[in-house]
Amino acid sequence: MTERVAILGCGYVGLELGRQLQDDHEVVGVRRSAGGIEAIEDAGFEAVRADVTDPESLAAVPDADWLVFAASSGGRGAEAAREVYVEGLRTAIDHFWSRADPPERLVYTSSTGVYGDHDGAWVDEETALDPQTEKTEVLAEAERVARERPVEHGGHGAVARFAGLYGPERYRLERYLEGPVTAGYLNMVHRADATGAVRHLLTEDHREEVVLVVDDEPVEKWAFADWLAEQCDVPFPPKQTTAERLADDSLSETAKRRIQTSKRCSNDRLRELGYEFEYPTFREGYRDAVRNYRQN
Repeated sequence: MTERVAILGCGYVGLELGRQLQDDHEVVGVRRSAGGIEAIEDAGFEAVRADVTDPESLAAVPDADWLVFAASSGGRGAEAAREVYVEGLRTAIDHFWSRADPPERLVYTSSTGVYGDHDGAWVDEETALDPQTEKTEVLAEAERVARERPVEHGGHGAVARFAGLYGPERYRLERYLEGPVTAGYLNMVHRADATGAVRHLLTEDHREEVVLVVDDEPVEKWAFADWLAEQCDVPFPPKQTTAERLADDSLSETAKRRIQTSKRCSNDRLRELGYEFEYPTFREGYRDAVRNYRQN
């Protein structure tokens, strides 16, 4: 049987997911902008223009066996995030599960930001959530909607908590090579593995999992920056402590909380589910970026 997958919010992750799935599945990418539709078409699969907050526009999306909700609030504040992540998610679930041929499952893409600060300690799926900004509180609420509301309709809901995404167009080499680099841990996952993990949740029938999607090796930012400098054959960048960074009076309260947040995220559960990483650490993941940097 060939399943149809609808990717709601088919952006950085969704486009790659569509590419990974389209050989074996029918894939529909959903975006609300003309530019987004063009990007989906360029990726080679069906595009539908619709808004997750508007059930009338969602009527244009074909029936789907699987839904992936990867919509973005565009970096705006907590109110906009709530409109998309909570209200939009609820609207999409209610809309698709009210159809005569409803989906079988949903995967919602969340963030490790829902854990808050753990002073550098390890966290996993059993760790209690402690969102410390309005936006991460919204993300935690959206996770509850994703897990509970499909079940109310007779379906299934899973959550993929992404660590910091990197990959093509998002390597941000200059940030670490030029500095200053603030102390703290980096939890990262290459886009290929973020999408690979979502594909794994769908195709391997992990219907109601909550999974941390992060590579094998959280790394201290100073150590990562120095490694990157060595690989690129440039001087080590300047460093600053957390206290030095927080001394900047222009920082917003949200920025201060983000700087103070430190944790190491475990991928043991994802590994237990049988997922094999294409880029198990930053060393493999940044290989192409380093090569391109040295050639330019």
